[in-house]
Amino acid sequence: MMQFASTQVFGPSSLFIFAEDNIIRRNAKAIIEWGPFEYFILLTIIGNCIVLSMEQHLPKNDKKALSELLERTEPYFMGIFCLECALKVIAFGFVLHKGSYLRSGWNAMDFVVVVSGVVTMLPLGGPAQVANAPVDTVDLRTLRAVRVLRPLKLVSGIPSLQVVLKSILCAMAPLLQIGLLVLFAIIIFAIIGLEFYSGAFHSACYNERGEIENVSEKPMPCTNKTSPMGVYNCDVKGTTCLQKWIGPNYGITSFDNIGFAMITVFQCITMEGWTTVMYYTNDSLGSTYNWAYFIPLIVLGSFFMLNLVLGVLSGEFAKERERVENRREFLKLRRQQQIERELNGYLEWILTAEEVILKEDRTTEEEKAAIMEARRRAANKKLKQATKQQSTETEEDFEEDEDEMEEEYVDEGGAVEDEFGKNLFLSFACPKRTLK
Repeated sequence: MMQFASTQVFGPSSLFIFAEDNIIRRNAKAIIEWGPFEYFILLTIIGNCIVLSMEQHLPKNDKKALSELLERTEPYFMGIFCLECALKVIAFGFVLHKGSYLRSGWNAMDFVVVVSGVVTMLPLGGPAQVANAPVDTVDLRTLRAVRVLRPLKLVSGIPSLQVVLKSILCAMAPLLQIGLLVLFAIIIFAIIGLEFYSGAFHSACYNERGEIENVSEKPMPCTNKTSPMGVYNCDVKGTTCLQKWIGPNYGITSFDNIGFAMITVFQCITMEGWTTVMYYTNDSLGSTYNWAYFIPLIVLGSFFMLNLVLGVLSGEFAKERERVENRREFLKLRRQQQIERELNGYLEWILTAEEVILKEDRTTEEEKAAIMEARRRAANKKLKQATKQQSTETEEDFEEDEDEMEEEYVDEGGAVEDEFGKNLFLSFACPKRTLK
């Protein structure tokens, strides 16, 4: 998980000072690629997040003793972050060449966090006293709000979190299309609600004093009709159903206009209180046909369309993980090819040196025989490795052919019930196989 830094491409020169073979740059590379250093940085980020969460802000910039103690740790954290930033700039370069420090978005975010933290620690902000009169200077304490980005440094240090965050960012375009689809469905159901339930939530039970009175704590719609099934008629004595109530939630939960209808439909598809809205319609208009509106609303709007969001995120996460794995395999293969090229070049250099030694007059016969014997042993070893590799591939191909023969035997003769019969068939099909 922590091998992300090893795939970083180093530039030819860093800050126009440190060349590729400079001892300071090589040591900086070794430090940032050292596993314990990466874990130390991660633990420092976690500790800084804990410190930020324990701060308590009081009016008039008053501070508790704990806050003052925690504030003293800020220079230590900033020193560690500045050290990490400086080492990466020396190792990778700053910005000009490919693979430099600021060419990575995560490193650019880290750089902004570090620079803003250093600026807030400079003695430049706050009011100053000149001739016993306060003079306003540049107040840089507002930049302390950038510290909330420090937890994101964890993302730059853990590649798996980068995969998740990149998946979410890549899913924005498909999510926008799904959002338009959900909006289209909300508008359709809102228009249908306008036709059926417009003005249905403004009737309530009023007593003789003109106050709403119900058997429950909250008011509910009512109706003077008694024929529909499920309607609510005022059960409290001395109350009458009058249509002068503003409606539930101060009239927001209603289908009086397209705006309120869309809000109510959105509330229903989130499945947050949708049964209450359905009960309001039952109390006002009856429960005979309301299911034909709310069941498709929940099935299509909630179960289907909103779950498409999870499907898109899952698909983008799989694609991003596949891209990361492919890049990792590509870098591994490129590194292996580079090692092979270096090894072949080294071997060619040795062979050239041996040829030069063999052609020299001062080379004795014993030295020539030793060189030829070493060449013969190397050739035999290489031949054995090639033969072993070829035999392994042949054995794998033979096992695949054997499996295919077994499948053909099963297909032609039905289920293989007799182990001897199967072995007998394979003995004729594959002469190299012996009977069990």
